[in-house]
Amino acid sequence: MNETYVTLQGWVGNEVDLRDVGDTQCASFRVGCTPRRQRGGIWVDGDTSWYTVNCWRALARNVADSLRTGDAVVVHGRVKVDVWEREGQAPSVAWVIDATFVGHDLTKGSSTFSKAPRQPQQDNTADESVKEMLHSYDPVGPQLDADGEVSTSAA
Repeated sequence: MNETYVTLQGWVGNEVDLRDVGDTQCASFRVGCTPRRQRGGIWVDGDTSWYTVNCWRALARNVADSLRTGDAVVVHGRVKVDVWEREGQAPSVAWVIDATFVGHDLTKGSSTFSKAPRQPQQDNTADESVKEMLHSYDPVGPQLDADGEVSTSAA
């Protein structure tokens, strides 16, 4: 599987949008990255590139609680390009990052970290059918053939 991962540094361009997607949560926000180059002894801003960042599950909740418009951030994740066409117009392109991690860029300021509480894990052993399955394990198990089927002949 060939996927491209990127790390980018930029500024949060809008308030984080936290929404439910099925049984999980997704937080989305835009990051603007503006390169600076020295030309003739003067620092000049280049063109700003915009990226949509999607964060899932616990990262989504933490991002929604932590980031505000204008915050300096570092984002790492899997990048993909969405291209779509509208009738009579040039194709539109959006760069989307499915974030693995997001953090404040501490070269631009300071931040205070507070650890998120862990979600309680469900105790599956309380269910009698699960207990039966766990404790009735046959260590020998059936013999399988090369195709993964239960073998009818003893080897």
